[in-house]
Amino acid sequence: MTRRSFINLFCLGRRATTNLARSSGRPPIQMGARNIASQAESGFKPAKVAVVTKMTRYEFEQQRYRFSELSEEDLKHLLALKGSSYLGLLERHNIHTRNVEHIVKSLQNEGIEVHVVKRGEYDEETVSWADAIVSAGGDGTMLLVSSKVFNKDQPVLGVNTDPERSEGHLCLPVHYTHAFPEAIRKLCRGQFKWQWRQRIRLHLEGTGINPTPVNLHEQQLSLEQHNQAHRSTVMQAQRSESESVSKPYLLPVRGLNEIFIGESLSSRVKCNSLNPHLTFSLHRASYYEISVDDGPWEKQKSSGLSICTGTGSKAWSYNINKLVEQAVEEVLKIGKTQAGVDFPVSQDLIEKVTDEYNESLVFGPEEGRMFFSIREPIVNRVFSSSRQRGFANRVCVRSRCWDAWMVVDGGTSFEFNDGAIATITMNEEDKLKTVLLEN
Repeated sequence: MTRRSFINLFCLGRRATTNLARSSGRPPIQMGARNIASQAESGFKPAKVAVVTKMTRYEFEQQRYRFSELSEEDLKHLLALKGSSYLGLLERHNIHTRNVEHIVKSLQNEGIEVHVVKRGEYDEETVSWADAIVSAGGDGTMLLVSSKVFNKDQPVLGVNTDPERSEGHLCLPVHYTHAFPEAIRKLCRGQFKWQWRQRIRLHLEGTGINPTPVNLHEQQLSLEQHNQAHRSTVMQAQRSESESVSKPYLLPVRGLNEIFIGESLSSRVKCNSLNPHLTFSLHRASYYEISVDDGPWEKQKSSGLSICTGTGSKAWSYNINKLVEQAVEEVLKIGKTQAGVDFPVSQDLIEKVTDEYNESLVFGPEEGRMFFSIREPIVNRVFSSSRQRGFANRVCVRSRCWDAWMVVDGGTSFEFNDGAIATITMNEEDKLKTVLLEN
């Protein structure tokens, strides 16, 4: 830990000590700006709704082996060999299916035209057709649905169709999974609030770029398969290098949670030894240059770069940067000794310091700023990391990588190799219109 980080954490401990005398309760997570939503002025009843459904694990396993023409009995045996329960997967699939049918029937009973599509079939044509879109799945499905919506006046609602086994932080409260007609009635009466979630947009420019995305949502790809997918998109793309360089190209997705940039295999790389039949693994760091808010360019090597929105500040970014109580306790004890200040390092103090620091990482989904995190930076006489994390309005990254990806919300991947430049910003036109509905 750097001297500055230690001083900041130590001062935080002093503030927390003072706060202990004022209140015994823990402070709530700060949500940024106070005006996070606006009351609906009138009822909302779309004429046409697209319902985008997730792929269940049962469907995924069926698709994996569809070319092998396995019977259901064969699939059951194969899953058992892997330690998976065929009956368990089928049960979760049936729960999801029944809840999707419940959503569709509820909408149709209100005279709304409904079009149901699998997430693999979800495209721009579906978005253009619908007045509103319902994401029927978990947070992953919601992220996919939102990535293709570019009209900030087109609402997107998330319904968690398997709340016992699936996260749904971006979805309506679990109560409405089984009581969707009640949700529709409240929407029609205007008993809800709109919330516009800020999203990230990306421009690509430079040499050797390919703005054609590889969709990761429907497939669990190995490194070799992913590389093959990228090579095929290069062959399919009909853009010349001069066209790619001529001006920044706005990528056809928006990031609701986060953007990650890094080498395709940041933890290890397969290398040949003197023996042609023997390989071994080494660490491969991501090499790039970064400029924050039009500041000076800085050469960096790290395990990758994450940039999140307020929505994503509770997700991966939070877990990358959060402190645990064990680390806080150890630092406070060291600080107590080094500073010669006698104060009790109690469990309450440790919890207060930990909570206050971790809560500072979270900000409101409507805020027009981003939070960047440099993962495990390498610092030496060549590479530096003046700011390992912080808020920004604009981040520019120039790749010096050999096999890197830029991944949007964990689901859409773009090549990002040596010479490519990404400009990462926010724009008011990219806000996503979502619903806040109380239980």
